Parts: sequence; structure tokens; C-alpha cells
Amino acid sequence: MFESTVRAVGIAALAASLASATALQAGDTGNTGVVGDWPQFNLDVRHSGASAQETTIHTGNVTTLHSLYGVALPAVADGAPAFLSGVVTPSGVRDLLFLTTKDGRILARDAATGADVWNHQAATGPRYTTSSPAIDPSRLYVYAYSLDGKVRKYQVGDGSEITTGGWPQTTTLKPDVEKGSSALSVATANSGASYLYVTNGGYPGDAGDYQGHVTAIDLATGVQHVFNAACSDQTIHFMENTSPDCLNHVQTAIWARSGVVYDADDDRLLMATGNGDFDGNTGGHDWGDSVFALHPDGTGTGGNPIDTYTPTEFQTLQNTDADLGSTAPAILPTPASSRFPHLGVQSGKDAKLRLLNLDDLSGSGGPGHLGGELQKINVPQGGGVLTALAVWVDPVDGSTWVFVANGSGISGLQLSVDGAGTPSLVSRWTLNASGTGGSSPVVANGILFYASFGGMKGLAPRSGSQLWSAAIGGVHWESPIVAAGRLYVTDEAGKLWAFVPNPAPLQFFTVPPCRVIDTRGSAGTFGGPALAGSGAKRSFPVAGQCGLPADALAVAANVTVIAPTHDGDLRFGPNGFAAATSTANFQAGQVRGNNAVIALTGDPLGSLAVQTDVFPGSTDLALDVVGYFK
Repeated sequence: MFESTVRAVGIAALAASLASATALQAGDTGNTGVVGDWPQFNLDVRHSGASAQETTIHTGNVTTLHSLYGVALPAVADGAPAFLSGVVTPSGVRDLLFLTTKDGRILARDAATGADVWNHQAATGPRYTTSSPAIDPSRLYVYAYSLDGKVRKYQVGDGSEITTGGWPQTTTLKPDVEKGSSALSVATANSGASYLYVTNGGYPGDAGDYQGHVTAIDLATGVQHVFNAACSDQTIHFMENTSPDCLNHVQTAIWARSGVVYDADDDRLLMATGNGDFDGNTGGHDWGDSVFALHPDGTGTGGNPIDTYTPTEFQTLQNTDADLGSTAPAILPTPASSRFPHLGVQSGKDAKLRLLNLDDLSGSGGPGHLGGELQKINVPQGGGVLTALAVWVDPVDGSTWVFVANGSGISGLQLSVDGAGTPSLVSRWTLNASGTGGSSPVVANGILFYASFGGMKGLAPRSGSQLWSAAIGGVHWESPIVAAGRLYVTDEAGKLWAFVPNPAPLQFFTVPPCRVIDTRGSAGTFGGPALAGSGAKRSFPVAGQCGLPADALAVAANVTVIAPTHDGDLRFGPNGFAAATSTANFQAGQVRGNNAVIALTGDPLGSLAVQTDVFPGSTDLALDVVGYFK
């Protein structure tokens, strides 16, 4: 086909390739609904903050990000938006942003313009919320916290409230002293049941008769379970200063930005508590300054969590108001070489990072034990952590990174495993100059974004070097999302911002036919050895070879499958992504060629990924380029 026809079909093929690259879920971090959506705080059920969906914004154009709009909201939205694509509204199909404001409104805004589509304010008091909304797995409904202590269910298209099937659901009977601080969370458990999770804690000042708790609502039945972090043997919503209550034990809030995280590997719900009484080690039911695990339906066992981690210095944390649960556990994708296959990291107000074994939080088998962390280190930039950690897997080498932003700065740490299989977090870079601190970060297409006290910033995640910045108003808990080629964030001035890169008109350039991949070569030569089957993925740098420039967005190539051992297919896409449709189908023993336009706009820029079908065995691959788009 090539030079005579590629100009006619190349743009369409490139668009299809880019669409294919985004037509996958967000990898190992949990279901996210339709790809391109950002359905809850920090994207997924783990609240990882890492998107494997974005292709439009990349390291080649991040410097061109500029304000599309900055529109005024009716009140401050002190959290993060949710994003839903292709919503049918009374005025047509639109991409929508959903936000919860401090005065308890739920807003639906046109993502393209920031214009109001619908809004509701179910209650005007008694106080305020810093919650964020969550989208139902069906994409038909959005859930939002209201100031009367209830969580409400609205149709996404027109904002009609659902008032049947147990809705609205009560999540606290003490809204004057118990705040919905955290984001709402939605997860589908391994059983197939989907749940909405709502956490509550106290307002600043730790005043009044409040107890931290989580309410888990079965989205199919409306049945809810309550787990109290104080008096956990009572699985009810407490009354204020009257029976039933837990008057001898107050505080113990669950107030982290993420609320709860769901770990599909262990089919557990994880969360952390703020300061409050702890007596779980002496047979009590109070779990202050602890990380604990529940079943996905929000229940424990015998009135206790199913597992816990409590630092040995819990009483010091309580006495100094150094809440362990000022942030939620972050789940870490773990190398196979680790002796502990499931790891998490917990920070807190005490400026520490604790590496935990999620299969046995204390290392002593079950709840109520003290200590047992695998590692405890200082936060590299210093300072307590009240934000969500972002967790990213580097597509270049498969390593796991953790990013910590707080009032003192931001840092990047890498998960390391030594020869004995012992894991540890190693600090790789730190920024703690004036203005570098900020709120919860996210990673999209190899760029670390966060709302700093000096404006929006985009950093290189491997080094912390600044790639981009822009002015917005001041921030508190506000944090960004990246969806469908735009970055969205709110600020303390009550504005909603959208940033987009400059459009890049594509041109096609020919090069003499040249082979960039041939897995029949020795290891490292043209990309050997052969491709393994069973869904394995391999990455190949191609920019810089055969006359392909570093900023090429796609290549026109001939893909040749050579002597596969079984029937199957290969799927090509940008590095860090996997295509949803096959590029080359083949039968065992064939030599099969196919023309393709393959997008390169992944991380790092200028590399592509090849994913095999689930066939056993292996196949060789040759790829010859004849041109590129930029």
C-alpha cells in the first residue's frame, strides 16, 4: 500500500490506533468503567492516581498546555472532579464533569466549556464537606455526599434524584459533629457485587461526640453495613449523646482524601484511622491510629477488623495529634522477586512512611497486634502527609514508584527488592523549595501533575524536573484529573480550570524502507529474543532509528509474523498501553505480513508496545518502517 495510499488513509489509521490505545482499562489498578472516564477520586478502586489511558497530552507537547477556560463555580469544590464521557443530556451528548462543593452542592458541568448542565443542593447545613463524587459502574448514576449526612444518587444526564431502593442513604446521624471529609469510593468486589463506600470523621478541632466509621452500601440491593472504628462491636450508626452511642470513646476519624481503597488481590477493603483510643491489643474494640482491613461488604469478624496494623508508638501519635490516618494506604504493584507479594505504604501526620505486608499487616497473623511494618523511613521532604499518595509503574523498566506531596514539597520514591527478596522504598528525588508543596498528585502518560501552592505543575516522574507550570488560585485539598486530552482542577477561589495542549497538525514523511525490529537477532539486537505468548507485552524504542525523529507521533510500517508456534494475534500500540484490536492475525508456522500505522505517543515518547494473544509458545517479529507522522 504505502507511499501511494498512506497519505489518504494514514490520518484515519493513526486516529484508530490512538483510539485503540485508549480502549483498555487502566491496567492492574482496578475497574474504571468505560476507558477515558475518571469515575472517582484518583481514578480507580485503589485510588492510585495513575492513568494508563491518556495519549493526547505527552512529554512532547506538555509545554504547550494552556488554559481552555477558568469558570466560576457557585462555591469552592475542595476535592477532585469526576469525568464521564458521552453522556446523553437534554441538550445533547456531552462529556461531563461532576463536582461536590463545600456547601453541599453536586454540580454537573460541560467538560468542553465549563458551563452548568445541572446542579442540586439537597441540604444547606449544618456544616460543610470536602468530599468528591463517584460514578456508578453502570455509568447511569453519580453519587454525592450532602450536608445532612446522607449520600444521594442522581441520574448523570439530567440530575434527577433517585428516591427508591433505600435512597438517599444515611451515613451519619451526627452531621453537626461528623464530617464527610473523604471522597466517595465505588468498587466491584471479586464476588461481582458493587459497593459504594462513605467514610466519616470529625471536623477540625476534634470536638464533640464523633466516631470514625465507614458505611458500605450494596448498589444492587441498597443494603448497608456500618463498621465503627470505635466500639467496633456495634455495627450501627450511633446517635449523638444518647443511646445507642460510644460515649466513652470519641474521635478515631476516617478522614483521608481517598477514604478507603479496595485491594482486588486479597479481596479486602483497606483504610486508616486518625488519632483516638486504641485497645485492640487487650481485647477491646477501639482502633485509633491503625490501618485495618474489612471484607468488601464493610464487615469484619467477631466485632473486629479482619486484620490490623498499629504502630508500637500509637499512644504517642494519640497524645501529639499525629494521626496515622491522615492519608490512606497506597497499594503497590510488587515485583515477583519480593518475598511479600502484596505491599502497601502508609504515611501520616508524623512524617513517616511505613511499608506494610498487606497479606499480614502486623506480621503476627490477625488483628490487635502492635508493630510489624517491613520498613519505616522519614518522608524525604519532611512534614506530615495529609494528601493521597500516587503510585505509578514505569513502563520502561516495570519498576514501582510512589509520589508524596505535602506542605513541605514533593518527592519520588522507587520500590526496590534486594537479592534476598526484601522490599524497601528508596528516595530518588525531592523538591522542597518554596512553592513546591501541594495536594494529591496524579500521573498521566509519563507526566506527574499536581496542584502546588505555586500553581499547577507537571514534572518528570523519574527525576522531578519541571516540565510545565500554570497559574491557578490557591489550593487546599483540590487535586487534578487528566481525561480525554484535558487537565481539570479547581481552586480555593471557587474556579474550575481546564488546560489543553496546542493542536499538532499531522504530516506524513517517507523514509527508505528500514527494519527497526527483528526478534530473530541475539538478545538486544533488533529486539531479540522471540515474543512470548500468553498475553505478554514487550516494548521497543523506535524513534531515533532508521531516520525516525524523536518527536514522531506514529510510524507507517510492515509487520511480519515469522514462524509462530501456535495460532494467535499481535496487538500494537504506544508504549505503556495495549491495543484492544489485533494488528496481525496468524496461524501456526505461517509467515504473515500486514501493513499498519502504529501510534508512538506513549511513555517514553518514541516507543511502541507489542502485546501477544493468549496463545502458548512464541513467535518472531520483524517490523519495517517506510514513514512517520509528526
